Amino acid sequence: MKHARVTWMGEAHDATERDGDLLLPDGRVARPDEVIWLPPLAPTERPRTILALGLNYPNHAKELAFKAPAEPLAFLKGPNALAGHRQVTHRPADARTMHYECELAVVIGRTAKRVPRGEAYDFVAGYTVANDYAVRDYLENWFRPNLRVKNRDGATPIGPWLVDRDDVSDPMSLELKTTVNGQVTQSGNTRDMIFGIPFLIEYFTSFMTLNAGDMILTGTPDGVVDCRPGDVVVTEIEGVGALMNTIA
Repeated sequence: MKHARVTWMGEAHDATERDGDLLLPDGRVARPDEVIWLPPLAPTERPRTILALGLNYPNHAKELAFKAPAEPLAFLKGPNALAGHRQVTHRPADARTMHYECELAVVIGRTAKRVPRGEAYDFVAGYTVANDYAVRDYLENWFRPNLRVKNRDGATPIGPWLVDRDDVSDPMSLELKTTVNGQVTQSGNTRDMIFGIPFLIEYFTSFMTLNAGDMILTGTPDGVVDCRPGDVVVTEIEGVGALMNTIA
């Protein structure tokens, strides 16, 4: 099942997908263009911890002129960085390079601590699409991202859907694609991750506890390009959804 959270007629609603429309719990149906899309997480499941991976695809590490990491290169993000589908992300006036990053986001479903790799998927609630914009002008160095690079308010759109774990048969074999103003600029497959989802869940929970609603953003393949004001960016993952965002 595909879940969403939207504002419609002045109120926030949980919703599910039905024939491309949004079915509300009381049976009313809203069209996608009638609502304001919110990050697809219930208020009680807003993430306390958002983990994001850097250089988790070897071809992306190569295009940035870095060696692939020997262990996960991770950093933390704040919840205020999240934005919904069809929302606007602001490019700083002094930015020279602002890259989109199409990423599969893993949403944790229950408390996870010291999870063996073979049981990792039992702790996953579902998956969504993330666009983890990076303002690379502010990068101090590749292995210590400045907060302004990745933690800007509204600079990490996610959605539109949270897709149940069991509806994604193999999250490690999904096509990723990004278009800018309708032109394909990035393509890849989750099978090319250096550190896959089971490994990451085992690795992170070996030293920290993850809770329901926490998220792991699993990195992006190569093909990132600069985004300018007015650009419409669509990050799409097979079976999960197409997330649209506009640069202002």
